[in-house]
Amino acid sequence: MSGPFDLNRWKPGPLLPPRDARDGALVFVVAVLCFLACLTALAALAANRAAEGWSAQLTGSATVVVRAKAVETPDSAAARAAETLAGVKGVVQAQALTKDKAEALLEPWIGRDALVADLPTPRLVTLDLDPKAPATAAALTKALHEAAVDAIVDDHSRWIADIERGAGLARWAALGVFALIAAATAAVITFATRAGLAARHEVIEVLHHSGAEAPFIARLFQNRFAAMAASAGLLGGAAAVIVGVAARLAGGGSGLTPVLPLAWVDLLAPLPCPLIAALVAGLAARAAALRLLKDMP
Repeated sequence: MSGPFDLNRWKPGPLLPPRDARDGALVFVVAVLCFLACLTALAALAANRAAEGWSAQLTGSATVVVRAKAVETPDSAAARAAETLAGVKGVVQAQALTKDKAEALLEPWIGRDALVADLPTPRLVTLDLDPKAPATAAALTKALHEAAVDAIVDDHSRWIADIERGAGLARWAALGVFALIAAATAAVITFATRAGLAARHEVIEVLHHSGAEAPFIARLFQNRFAAMAASAGLLGGAAAVIVGVAARLAGGGSGLTPVLPLAWVDLLAPLPCPLIAALVAGLAARAAALRLLKDMP
């Protein structure tokens, strides 16, 4: 039974209340920013995986365009080119495509009406290269030249360079978006810290004139906003994981779309979000508090 001298009754409250009417809006804004940052990270991982897959496919293959000479048919020239290239070190398999398959590849570019019977359609030879030690275009061209085969080797190096350039741009774009979101989070936390300091100006002024050092007062706001940002980061990261799981399940084995394949391991990317959000918020709150306390007499 409590009496007038009950110590718990007269126990002083915390310098900063654990909850504030404005905390809900701040947590919501930071959670949305964390959600967007996590989605950016997932998209960057998917784009990087897609680029690596395309590069691996192009690196492990090559195409040879064979032009028949006057003394041989196109099919025989392609067969001779495939036989020649099959013996080159670094070539796993060489296959000469028939006229129908060659025309099927040309149809999307020149149209079906342009594929007349007397059109001199070049024959193609597809090569599967050893992924560990693929044959170079120079070695393939040399082998064809020694066999007196008129052909052009395409090792897809131009396309690989374009894909690598695109992947690099995607990485930098994702990093830039993440940096902008982190800056926006820090700005929001700084504004909220200034508002919190202004609302409790009397308490802070009393503490300041009573001998409380600025780092002690700044630590109160640092811990408060770091805890709030950590909870917001947890909410935002969890929402991003839910979206990633939905996208992964909706597309079956390849994810939502084969263009941006999303792996299950990518869903671990949002795990550091609460820690990063707490770190950014804590540093921003501490810096804002120290800057305002510095102006006090």
